[in-house]
Amino acid sequence: MSQTSSNIKNNQIILRNRNRNKKYKLAIKKAVKNYLLVLGENNSKNSHVYFNRLSVVYQRIDKAVKRKVLHKNTAARKKCRLAKMLK
Repeated sequence: MSQTSSNIKNNQIILRNRNRNKKYKLAIKKAVKNYLLVLGENNSKNSHVYFNRLSVVYQRIDKAVKRKVLHKNTAARKKCRLAKMLK
């Protein structure tokens, strides 16, 4: 590993960006997990709870796309699969 100053700075930037991206991805995973737990309970009365959880997942995915953590096609695919589970 070279020890030039530009390489050291570049490694710091890579680590910083990796940590930022991980925050967004973890937020998506947690929101999806909460959504799937609610779906697994089979409360047909509380359909608004399903939509609330789904909208939270959509918000997290859209924010990740805006920050260029996820590609827009990947986000669309994830959202489509989650919406299909609701049916």
